[in-house]
Amino acid sequence: MQMQAVEITESGGPEVLRMTRRPVPVPGEGEVLIRVSAFGINRPDIAQRQGRYPVPPGITDIPGLEVAGEIISGDLTHPSNHLGLAQGDAVCALLQGGGYAEYCVAPIAQCLPLPAGFDHVQAAALPETFYTVWSNVFERGALGRGPKGNNETLLVHGGSSGIGTVAIQLAVQRGHRVFATAGSAEKCAFCESLGATRAINYREEDFASAIATLTEGQGVDVILDMVGGDYLPRDLACAADDGRIVIIALQKGAEATIPLSDILRRRVTITGSTLRPRSAAFKGALSHELYTHVWPLLEQGSIRPIIETVLPARDIVEAHRLMDAGAHKGKILLSWDL
Repeated sequence: MQMQAVEITESGGPEVLRMTRRPVPVPGEGEVLIRVSAFGINRPDIAQRQGRYPVPPGITDIPGLEVAGEIISGDLTHPSNHLGLAQGDAVCALLQGGGYAEYCVAPIAQCLPLPAGFDHVQAAALPETFYTVWSNVFERGALGRGPKGNNETLLVHGGSSGIGTVAIQLAVQRGHRVFATAGSAEKCAFCESLGATRAINYREEDFASAIATLTEGQGVDVILDMVGGDYLPRDLACAADDGRIVIIALQKGAEATIPLSDILRRRVTITGSTLRPRSAAFKGALSHELYTHVWPLLEQGSIRPIIETVLPARDIVEAHRLMDAGAHKGKILLSWDL
């Protein structure tokens, strides 16, 4: 049985993506086959297309890290099926790859039921950003569990991005004051509409100086950095005593020079992670946390995925061009049903 899928023909720009036909994948132990209705695109997809994000061994070369659709078959009796998912259930899923296709396989531990009231398109906007934010802001960054407890503050770089919009909303819902950076006045205003106390236009203002003023020299407790490079020394300047800097991407480069004495003097932790290579067991634990703590907020309407546009799957090249341009807010999604 064949399916439509998107492949990367060579490293390069959006034009290297093309529709092709591939065999429908077969689920293995602990996995399910999903008929995909909608899928999201993310920065790691761009890096994979450009040849800068190698596919893990044994993983399909088809890009795509998140989908929503229907469980068709699979290992539904596996012990990791903690939520009792069944054939025919509508789910969203976090993948290591393969989402740009009409069918994909996913570990059942990384599947979640659609929040009540959500359709497939809305649900496809959830996995990559929500797993990433929960893992890095609230677990690795331990927002709310440092010396100041619920009075801790968060700085989010790229506040209008898919990850940024989720981080702002979740932190605000949990009672934290949030600052953000973004690249235009419009994007800054949007971040503030989501609850950020102040968004700083990094093209017009030095964010480290702004944070010093906004916090009366105290700094912020957690910084979520998806930029890297020369942002790191400025992050360090923004960090409060006992602050935590969490690096999740390197859009401005993989190297930085920082004053180590500041880390010692102010007890700053610099950490980071990539989600894709982590085990299904690790991601399954995140699934449980999201289902317990975040799904109720989505169902209540207290938070929501920010969706810039939804395009037909056949417009994948245009979708990547939009992502490359960087003018969007929130998520860019594609649907096989349009």
